[in-house]
Amino acid sequence: MVVALVAGLVCLILGAEALVRGASRLAARAGIPPLIIGLTVVAFGTSSPELAVSVKAAFDDQAAIALGNVVGSNIFNVLFILGLSALVVPLVVARQLIRLDIPVMIGLSLLVWLLAANGQLGRLEGLLLVAGLVGYLGVLWRQARREAVPESDASRVVSGHWAWQVALVVGGLALLVLGSRWLVDGAVSLAQALGVGEQVIGLTLVAAGTSLPEVVTSLVAALRGERDIAVGNVVGSNVFNLLGVLGLTVALAPAGIQVPPAMIAFDLPVMLAVALACLPLGFTGGTIVRWEGAVLFGYYLAYTLYLILASAHHAALPAFATVMLYFVVPITVLTLAVVAIQEARRR
Repeated sequence: MVVALVAGLVCLILGAEALVRGASRLAARAGIPPLIIGLTVVAFGTSSPELAVSVKAAFDDQAAIALGNVVGSNIFNVLFILGLSALVVPLVVARQLIRLDIPVMIGLSLLVWLLAANGQLGRLEGLLLVAGLVGYLGVLWRQARREAVPESDASRVVSGHWAWQVALVVGGLALLVLGSRWLVDGAVSLAQALGVGEQVIGLTLVAAGTSLPEVVTSLVAALRGERDIAVGNVVGSNVFNLLGVLGLTVALAPAGIQVPPAMIAFDLPVMLAVALACLPLGFTGGTIVRWEGAVLFGYYLAYTLYLILASAHHAALPAFATVMLYFVVPITVLTLAVVAIQEARRR
């Protein structure tokens, strides 16, 4: 099972890398701006492991892994990836992200929580989310056409024959399909061997594993100075996870997806809170600075620890939850509010 997990992760990473490289170069050849590439081609490409894993898990009647993968990936993307990337280099938050894409991510997080509140996500809800993806892509496409780079400039930047870039896309998709099969099978076997619920495995191990392409992409983009791609990749991936990955998974699953009560009461609200946290971060000077990255990264460690304590029914869980809920979270919210108000006054 460990071999299957590792082999699946390797295939997912290699497949996503090939897919992103080929697709981003094809998009750049067409003159699409870097932020739009980050929000669409790169974000959707790096989210393709989540799509492959969630669809495979849903067809195998492992709905807890399918849904946990989406929710856990969205939490991981903001807290871990943005936090770690901002610790390496402060990240620029483009104005479009604050005005459009982050509010869309927040609204979708709330919508999914409301749709799942009855404990069931059916085919109609899945089709609704997929229709939302089509509309979101339409908005971004119109914006890309307004901000398009002249074709002569784009052709000078992009190297390599288009046929090789198409081959990278096709080969990447094939590796994603194979890797998703191995990863899901290995994760289920590991959960059974350790006596851990599939929901916890989906929220942690599978979510982190399928988000590795986003980790690599955002870190490399930040280090190369493409900080709009680094943030756009995370926001775009979260939007695609909710609309594309969850929507297609629910629409294709034979009996829909049952939503565990614990996910309705805790994990979905955490996903919404994490999305909401992106707004004040973006308002603070249009950047995510290192101390904000440290706060995000620390919250991911705390969230993971909570899941571990909850799965083990540890005696320390009530005290840990009390400290987080009544001390750490209010102080964080107050700090971000003060910084945001100060920034607004300075402007």
